[in-house]
Amino acid sequence: MTRDKAESSLKLWTPTTHTDTRCYLAIGEPVCSSCSGRDAAVAPAGTMGDGGGGGLDVVVFPWLAFGHMIPYLELSKRLAARGHDVTFVSTPRNVSRLPPVPAGLSARLRFVSLPMPPVDGLPEGAESTADVPPGNDELIKKACDGLAAPFAAFMADLLAAGGRKPDWIIIDFAYHWLPPIAAEHNVPCAVFLIVQAAAIAFLGPRWANAAHPRAPLDFTAPPRWFPPPSAMAYRRNEARWVVGAFRPNASGVSDIERMWRTIESCRFTIYRSCDEVEPGVLALLTDLFRRPAVPAGILLTPPPDLAAADDDDVDGGSSADRAETLRWLDEQPTNHASAADADELLPDGFEERTRGRGVVWTGWVPQVEVLAHAAVGAFLTHCGWGSTIESLVFGHPLVMLPFVVDQGLVARAMAERGVGVEVAREDDDEGSFGRHDVAAAVRRVMVEDERKVFGENARKMKEAVGDQRRQEQYFDELVERLHTGGGEINDEKYC
Repeated sequence: MTRDKAESSLKLWTPTTHTDTRCYLAIGEPVCSSCSGRDAAVAPAGTMGDGGGGGLDVVVFPWLAFGHMIPYLELSKRLAARGHDVTFVSTPRNVSRLPPVPAGLSARLRFVSLPMPPVDGLPEGAESTADVPPGNDELIKKACDGLAAPFAAFMADLLAAGGRKPDWIIIDFAYHWLPPIAAEHNVPCAVFLIVQAAAIAFLGPRWANAAHPRAPLDFTAPPRWFPPPSAMAYRRNEARWVVGAFRPNASGVSDIERMWRTIESCRFTIYRSCDEVEPGVLALLTDLFRRPAVPAGILLTPPPDLAAADDDDVDGGSSADRAETLRWLDEQPTNHASAADADELLPDGFEERTRGRGVVWTGWVPQVEVLAHAAVGAFLTHCGWGSTIESLVFGHPLVMLPFVVDQGLVARAMAERGVGVEVAREDDDEGSFGRHDVAAAVRRVMVEDERKVFGENARKMKEAVGDQRRQEQYFDELVERLHTGGGEINDEKYC
């Protein structure tokens, strides 16, 4: 699609045959360019919400990062499994790279691709944070703001064509411009935040930051609105990220301002969390943001059966990759190995020096399956919230090496729960560490006497989050809130 035709073609959709389903692309796009053979349906405007039976019609729109899209897809699948119609909105290349949807859900879970607007400096074909170098996602945010007109056209065309009006639109932190578009059609919004709930409480609402302004070093201590005692704070080397999040970036809007505007415009906030993992935090968030903070549960996708897998991509990797990365674990004793998710460059000769004692795999790894393997006894992690949840589900103690975003706060929280230790760093602006610091942390978790304490605490967490009945109850309560309108909003502190 040429740039000058992009906006005019948004209001026109055309069906074309795609394997056994119906694939819909905006006129002007190459046929099936967004699908790449993926067995899923991309819905045109005007085809949603015909499921009937009293089910909800929900549109979901995640931030353009796979760490966000995958939890949003899991949320969508669970809604569809309960009989609700879901439309997943993203861009063509992102839709094409999502994991396959189970055949039993394809009638209720559909996809809409909005064309990615061009932005100066953004590489051609870049549609997610995975397509740009680390730290360069500001241009993705700028392009994301350019999706406002396509989304408005999608909503207008949907209703003009006689389609069912969505009951809800569930959006990510980045789409502060979307609630006003939804309001034009009297459609309520909820925001789904996939990061640690305690990190959002640490960042705080607009009114709390206005009442208690923070200088850079203030972020190295718990905020005044946190109940004591608390170890929740950034290290000096981590504080640079959070300070930057309060400043406008290339998009012209800071990440924190995006989040504030989005939360303030939504009926309630959904968190990938639960009271067992973050006790008391959801109640604190409800009080701070004057909107219900609603747990969806941990939303963990169960690992697929490796033996039943074929050569199709599953979460980005083939069965051959899966077998290769798991073969070494099959040869290890129970609780003998540690898994690591760090992807930084390795020293020269590292693979040769460690050959026979471990496996270095630089491509896609089936992380859930690795963590589910009986040979794994600990997990060296950057403390992304999704990875942390996965480790807790399988009862692994943590060796923690956080870097940016909420990772440092996740590490503090997990250390406070006694499920692992952080790699020691210099207490300076760089946060330097060496190989001996990593080795010492691994020994504490896997070799020394402390390992028993970490292991026991991790097992307790596994029991708490492994209560599937309770996890399903969390999600059922979320669905009930969607049915009943969202809950009470108190804006008295927004001024």
